[in-house]
Amino acid sequence: MRIDLSCGLTEFPREVFAQADTLEILNLSGNALSALPDDLPRLHKLRVIFCSDNCFTELPEVLGRCPHLEMIGFKANQIKHVSAAALPPNLRWLILTDNQIEVLPAALGSCRRLQKLMLAGNRLRNFPESLAACEHLELLRIAANRFDALPDWLLMLPRLAWLAYAGNPCSDGYEQAVLARPVIAPIDWATLDIHHTLGEGASGVIYRAQHQQEADSHPVAVKLFKGALTSDGLPSSEKAAYLAAGEHPRLIPVKGKISGHPDATLGLVMSLVDASFINLARPPSLASCTRDCYALDAQFSFSQVQAIAHGIASVAAHLHAQGIMHGDLYAHNILWNRQGDCLLGDFGAASFLPPDGAAAEALQRLEVRAFGCLLEELLERCTASTATEASLEKMRTLQQRCMQIPATSRPLFVEIEQDLGMY
Repeated sequence: MRIDLSCGLTEFPREVFAQADTLEILNLSGNALSALPDDLPRLHKLRVIFCSDNCFTELPEVLGRCPHLEMIGFKANQIKHVSAAALPPNLRWLILTDNQIEVLPAALGSCRRLQKLMLAGNRLRNFPESLAACEHLELLRIAANRFDALPDWLLMLPRLAWLAYAGNPCSDGYEQAVLARPVIAPIDWATLDIHHTLGEGASGVIYRAQHQQEADSHPVAVKLFKGALTSDGLPSSEKAAYLAAGEHPRLIPVKGKISGHPDATLGLVMSLVDASFINLARPPSLASCTRDCYALDAQFSFSQVQAIAHGIASVAAHLHAQGIMHGDLYAHNILWNRQGDCLLGDFGAASFLPPDGAAAEALQRLEVRAFGCLLEELLERCTASTATEASLEKMRTLQQRCMQIPATSRPLFVEIEQDLGMY
């Protein structure tokens, strides 16, 4: 059972306890709460709790006494303190985006089931070294904090595949240099006629629009950022990544950045993608945590799998060569058509690779694991009759290499692209 309540609450609604035998998901986001009751563990089947956009100044310690609680979301509060006592034993997914946290408890490293940790928009300068023990951690968002450097052990986490760290001192210099380049044309907001929504991601909403240029009018896509901070990071970091990415057949061309609007971070104007392209999958669910959700009847021929895999490996190799890590290499950020043509989008979690060669290579191999997850999902849905057993086995071997532990055993995207090009 799930309950959603967003109605200006200032106190926890005691009526919820009447559903203690069935309640698994409780969403109290968008209220004015600052505390949870001491008897919250009476909700003995509670697995997920959301209290985003409230008035909490600390993560409630009572959460740590909820034995089945797996997912905690306290985005956009005023949280400054996270106690070890607030961490439940079965924690898998923790969202503390957009708060005021400076220090995390060492006990976070004891959350061995932790898979997803979202901390963008805080005041963190470092991690407790105990976090190195979280070997199941797969997705980490630490953009817009105060890190001068990434800890060495972070790059060696065996399952980490999706990392966003832009908007920190360790990457700010390159981001600002890119944004200062006059490499993209300004497009006046007044020349854009916004139409209907085409799609939505963590960082913004994409609209179909008409761009009026003198006597000419042509369709474009306009991405409008949602605000100063998203769950992945800063709009300015995303813009910098788009600008630095350059041109590639598997990237959606950027036509310009919006000007003449009071909000300077408003958005970007991009080429309109042909209507034959659709999202390869949907984002992860509460149940799947870090894995995308595909249609129940989703199937791909081997030639489609090969074409998609080769296209994404090619564009990932290109981005790495430009000093960019995508950070969100997922099927739900890929558009494709039945011919196997594909486009990689959404740079909301993109980060700039450091100049240090060893660290940059370690980060690239981290993203190779994300590609391995994608390839695994495609192969699970591949119709075996469309390929020879030898071809399938060769692809499976590549997929397994991309997910090897330790990460130093994984190939780089240049090699992956070459291998996939020989099918």
